[in-house]
Amino acid sequence: MSNTETPETTAPATDAGSPGDRPRVALSRLGPKVGKEPVDWKRIGFILLGVGLFLLVYFAPVPADAIDPQGEVFPLTKEGKAALALFFLAATWWVTEVVPIGVTSITIGVVQALFLIRPAEDAFTDFMVPSVWFIFGSLIFGMVFTQTGLTRRLAYKMLSLVGERTSMIYLGCFVMTAALTLVMAHTAVAATVFPLFMAIYALYTDEPGPTKFGKGLFMGMAFVAGAGSIITLLGAARGAVAIGFFNDITGHSVSFFQLTWYMLPVGALMVILLWGFFMLWYRPEKKTIPGLRARVDRLYASLGPVSRNEILALVLVFGTILVLSLREFIPALEAFDKAAIILVSTVLFFLFRILRLEDLEGTSWNIILLFGGAMSIGFCLWETGTAEWLAIHWLSMFLDTPPLIFILGISVFVLVMTNVIMNVAAIAITMPVALTIAPYVGVSSEVILFACLVTAGMPFLLLVGAAPNAIAHTSNQFTTGEFFKAGIPASILLIAVLALFLAIIWPAMGMPVLQ
Repeated sequence: MSNTETPETTAPATDAGSPGDRPRVALSRLGPKVGKEPVDWKRIGFILLGVGLFLLVYFAPVPADAIDPQGEVFPLTKEGKAALALFFLAATWWVTEVVPIGVTSITIGVVQALFLIRPAEDAFTDFMVPSVWFIFGSLIFGMVFTQTGLTRRLAYKMLSLVGERTSMIYLGCFVMTAALTLVMAHTAVAATVFPLFMAIYALYTDEPGPTKFGKGLFMGMAFVAGAGSIITLLGAARGAVAIGFFNDITGHSVSFFQLTWYMLPVGALMVILLWGFFMLWYRPEKKTIPGLRARVDRLYASLGPVSRNEILALVLVFGTILVLSLREFIPALEAFDKAAIILVSTVLFFLFRILRLEDLEGTSWNIILLFGGAMSIGFCLWETGTAEWLAIHWLSMFLDTPPLIFILGISVFVLVMTNVIMNVAAIAITMPVALTIAPYVGVSSEVILFACLVTAGMPFLLLVGAAPNAIAHTSNQFTTGEFFKAGIPASILLIAVLALFLAIIWPAMGMPVLQ
């Protein structure tokens, strides 16, 4: 055989009656045989667990009605029980990530339509409500910072200030994230700092795959974005919604600065404690990054002067943030939806050619679908009355408990609900019930408001709990299961901090706890 001959040209001739030989020759041209993939029994088990929980709840007898202290009866309808079954299915698949999280969200809409829980038009329309478009606009913010090079410029400048110790890099990133949430929505903050953190992480290691430093950096970003967002009304919409309910039910109002007075120490303490938590839970593999400061100084110098696109991007981004912030103070701007405002900047990014079509094709549609599904299941639980039924059943268990336990019971319920539905919906469901029950146990309405806002702002368990959680997940540094596991002790820490404030710090600051 000559050196240029191939196996196919030297293969022996086959008889026409030997059809089995010809496929072997054809397969040889396709390369080596690929062995059968092993069966992933763990994945199949979790898929069946989700389906099993759905069927168990769906076919279970209708549970007892919920009765509030005033005697009003809240039955759980057939559709409400089906919504609860769907919630267990979605939560199981989201946590275990047996299918892409966006596909689980699609399943939420499909099940609602096929099992007649809600009309298909309602179930799927929720995927494109303004809040989902706001998430889309926030992701575009992050994309603009990346494409223009602003992320590298900001990352190098920050690293030059904090130095080479990874513990200080953690702290610097967390404090910056929390500080930005004082003046802009935590979703926009996460989208803005995410590419910056990706640039920082690229200087930590060249190795592929996740690291402890990466897990702590991006999970920490999500957690402290929530901690910072409770401090002012600008950090998230939930504060304004909660104060609106509080005003309507009690006739009292809470000012912007009164909110900040009570929430600032909680948020600041949580940021510091979360820094310590991640230093223990995901201690970086390296204590320092030798030569980092000199390296980032050289890299910053190599970027050259600020470009036209960088200047335009900054003007458009911060102009949008300014308008969104002024909505809280200028009544004339309240008529304009926040999603429409942030999408104006998205259009302008393309008009000024800061972004191009290929950039749009790189959008994380998996995350957008995730939040579409979260909105759909949230509205499903709300509109079928399931969420209110759950709230009354849960809070009724604490009627005869000490005031501190009652308040913590409310807070835990909000914490659980805000991890699976939008935090605004969790507030809207819980606040009216809690404020109605509060006089029966001698608890002031003000402490209910602030306790609910604390836990509603920090959903540490599921990605659907807040947009920063999902944005952090796109780093590919952690799984939904790892996020859930880290969120359990972090949530316990949050409840412990809240108990400290309820028992000692808030009363010392002048907040009435008892009536």
